[in-house]
Amino acid sequence: MSKINEIDNRTLTLQKTFDAPIQLVWEAWTQPEHIANWWGPKGMETKVIEHNFEVGGSWKYAMQMPDGNEFIAEGIYSEIIELQKIVTSADFKPMTEGVTLHILLEENGDQTNFTFSVVHATEEYCKQQEQMGFYNGWGSTFDRLGEYLQKQ
Repeated sequence: MSKINEIDNRTLTLQKTFDAPIQLVWEAWTQPEHIANWWGPKGMETKVIEHNFEVGGSWKYAMQMPDGNEFIAEGIYSEIIELQKIVTSADFKPMTEGVTLHILLEENGDQTNFTFSVVHATEEYCKQQEQMGFYNGWGSTFDRLGEYLQKQ
């Protein structure tokens, strides 16, 4: 099996078009004051603990769940191409660990095409994450991002 197919078998992807210019979508992903307003599924409040947006820089967010428990998300940026691409490691404790997020943005007139991929360590882990609600969880988060962008 080729390495590309092997990566495909470990990757879950969501695509969406935001009705917002690429600069605004980029800022929503890269500036803590924006991130705190949309990151996480509906009903979760997010606090940005750390956000060092540069290659090698780390990020850490705490999300308050409706039941009062705290959910920690953190990672380290490995690639940043302004207005195009963000790649970061990610741990979402206690549910998902050791994944890599790929955020791709493409200008489409006044809209922004968005591709979000999560690469997992193994095909089995990828399937488990899909069954645990990957598409619903991230889909809800990106619906929230879309609503937030409309208010800006």
